[in-house]
Amino acid sequence: MSDMVNDAVKAALAEDVADLEAFEERRKERSSPFERFVNGMKRRGRL
Repeated sequence: MSDMVNDAVKAALAEDVADLEAFEERRKERSSPFERFVNGMKRRGRL
């Protein structure tokens, strides 16, 4: 049982590491208000 829990925790932490790496890579990108993002998605037919 504890092996299953350990595996689940390791998987969750690996996802966190990937998220933090992506955040760090995109840190210097300009931010955009949510409304502008949604409107752009709608304009491109994504929503």
